[in-house]
Amino acid sequence: MNLSFDTKLADGYTSPSQKMRVLTEDWVDNQIYCPNCGYIDLEKYQRNKPVGDFYCDKCREDYELKSKKDKFGSKIIDGAYGTMVERLTGSSNPNFFLLNYDSCDFSVLNFFVIPKHFFVPEIIEKRKPLAPTARRHDWVGCNILLQSIPQTGKIFFVQDGRVEPKEKVLAGWKKTLFLRDEKEISAKGWLLDIMNCIEKLGSKEFTLDEIYTLENLLSKKHPDNKHIKDKIRQQLQILRDKGYLEFIERGRYRVT
Repeated sequence: MNLSFDTKLADGYTSPSQKMRVLTEDWVDNQIYCPNCGYIDLEKYQRNKPVGDFYCDKCREDYELKSKKDKFGSKIIDGAYGTMVERLTGSSNPNFFLLNYDSCDFSVLNFFVIPKHFFVPEIIEKRKPLAPTARRHDWVGCNILLQSIPQTGKIFFVQDGRVEPKEKVLAGWKKTLFLRDEKEISAKGWLLDIMNCIEKLGSKEFTLDEIYTLENLLSKKHPDNKHIKDKIRQQLQILRDKGYLEFIERGRYRVT
């Protein structure tokens, strides 16, 4: 995988943002394979296609590209809030490619994909409407809260300038595909909450008592649920059945 941009493609542009859009889209078009099926040639949609920027002609997965010079922080700016919410409840929600580049030597530093099955309403933050004096006054945008997405939902092709093996990328994608089977948004949200809690413990192996220490955190997020410990055990069982967790012995688990 070549991490350098083809800078001559931007010679006809004056706007820095337009230049980087052309360079980053060309890089993805020529260097990135489909993480769902491994097909080596992604197709590019025509500009302003509502479902995304790229698609796989083999498995029909859609991908939307977000690029920036600095590393992605706790949130990323997205489009219209209403459109994003509609996507989450429909079938047109794309997967997200996130690209972080070096603007000095025009190369890729980090590139990862967030599968669409990690997107639930809780990770979408509604922004304030634009001012009445703005050209698109009253328009409401949104942010995607990256810190609310488990690390297993951030699958790196390139990390800190190092290319990850294709087999690792495909395995990382396949590991959480079971989330697509859960059509009920609230049920999927619970699974993601428990996955986040497991990551907060900081170890691949953990005990039931250790995850119980996060009961208050889950209670604040789900105030109507009065049986948090029961819910934790239920979700751990689901994650075990789906192969995300391995049962070691009574009250002890390991992330596979």
